Amino acid sequence: AVGIDTTVKVIDRIEKRVARDKYVSTNELDRILREEIVGLLDAHGDTTGSRAILDRPDSPGHPFVIMVVGVNGVGKTTTIGKLAHRFHSAGKKVVLGAADTFRAAAVDQLIVWGQRVGVPVISHGMNTDPAAVAYDAVLKGVEMGADVVIIDTAGRLHNKVNLMNELSKIKRVMQKVIPEAPHEVLLVLDGSTGQNAFLQAKEFTRATEVSALAITKLDGTAKGGVVIGISDQFSIPVRYIGVGEKMTDLQLFDRHTFVNSLFKK
Repeated sequence: AVGIDTTVKVIDRIEKRVARDKYVSTNELDRILREEIVGLLDAHGDTTGSRAILDRPDSPGHPFVIMVVGVNGVGKTTTIGKLAHRFHSAGKKVVLGAADTFRAAAVDQLIVWGQRVGVPVISHGMNTDPAAVAYDAVLKGVEMGADVVIIDTAGRLHNKVNLMNELSKIKRVMQKVIPEAPHEVLLVLDGSTGQNAFLQAKEFTRATEVSALAITKLDGTAKGGVVIGISDQFSIPVRYIGVGEKMTDLQLFDRHTFVNSLFKK
């Protein structure tokens, strides 16, 4: 599931290295392959953006706003809950915004996650204006002196024009409160869907600027190739990976650990 373009790129890079060294044992080839894959992931950096908030002892003076996008069914709302848990556990003040107002389940699910994690959720209910929810959530974040505001959004890819307009409006409205918001647009993809995840990445990068990836359902590492392909093709860093159902099962993406897990015999 790595994708043809990325595979060709890796093979080219390996051929160049092997041509230099002439004779290479299988162990050396294995090491070269790992290094080249790590190199691909490295090119896009993975310790900036929202990850930096976790490591920062002080507050930046205004909340760091993360707008989360992705189709229904990829684990978007669950990822937001787990992300909130991670920030909250690190002593950060978090506000959630239930701006996926298209699905009653998404609003209810986020409220439940807020209760579990112990963070406030701003919600206007179903079929309300998502931009108004996002505005109130960012405002609440400023009033509370929050470190992070995470906004859930609707993932209706079948109507791209509507989706683009909705996401643009959410951004514009948040910028009335914090001009630089959102500081990160996090696309959630289901790692177990292979090629489908590629297509979703393509559509969402067309609909809005995506600056980071969270890839869920990577419990089986056979599916992990999709991570390399998408990160490389779209030049977007992977920040988080979901590896299970538990609240703590959203991991910070580490490219060395990840590549080693792909090579486990």
